[in-house]
Amino acid sequence: MNAPQPLIEVEQLEAWYGRRRVLHGVDFAVNAGEIRVIMGGSGSGKSTLLRHLLGLQRPVSGRVRLFGVDLGEASEREMLDVRKRIGVSFQGGALLTSLTVGENVALPLREHTTLDESTIRIMSRLKLEVVNLGGFQDLMPSQLSGGMVKRAALARAIVMDPRLLFFDEPSAGLDPVVSAELDELILRLRDALRMTIVVVTHELESAFKIADTITVLDQGNILMTGTVAEVRASDNERIQDLLNRRPREVQVDADAYLKRLTEEEA
Repeated sequence: MNAPQPLIEVEQLEAWYGRRRVLHGVDFAVNAGEIRVIMGGSGSGKSTLLRHLLGLQRPVSGRVRLFGVDLGEASEREMLDVRKRIGVSFQGGALLTSLTVGENVALPLREHTTLDESTIRIMSRLKLEVVNLGGFQDLMPSQLSGGMVKRAALARAIVMDPRLLFFDEPSAGLDPVVSAELDELILRLRDALRMTIVVVTHELESAFKIADTITVLDQGNILMTGTVAEVRASDNERIQDLLNRRPREVQVDADAYLKRLTEEEA
């Protein structure tokens, strides 16, 4: 029997900003039902990789496939179909401040379905119950705490029952207790709704708690992909620097720096 096709396939992905290469031949795959954490420090290329996975940035070199669809060659109709099958919980929540919590959660249903208003309200409230925000649908985002904003954004991300869910730094700005609660919620979502989840983070404690597998990214290169135990046991010096929060020693070439500045001005 053939193995099932991974939900996400990334092959030799490269990305450039001007003449600066930020992703160096990235390869990995994510299987259905998996929680994959993409971990790395600031400037590692996590955000650029996430933009490619979401189809916000098309590959100029290499391939990104979601559900077997090549995002570099997909038509707008194909991209729309892919986006209907994914959910995204953005770092700051990205709730619309002029809408109530319930209206924010209902927005994807109003935009992408022909359901009647009664059904939309019921589905929105069900998802708010899933994230422990039942009864908060009439509040405005400004009336919520940071953790509640994250959970409301998560309710919106799952309101259309996506097969694939992305988190961008879910613990950013949260205290340790609220962060731990969000980690538990992510695990429950995977188990209860059978979602495949990709989490982009630099928070070690959260990554080790929720991950089935971790992909470690550093300066646009994948250092390794493995289980939590395998990552902890890695003898890669840079991985151990990340795990033990040791800063990288950066050698600055003053002549090269000056040359870059003058070339950009020219």
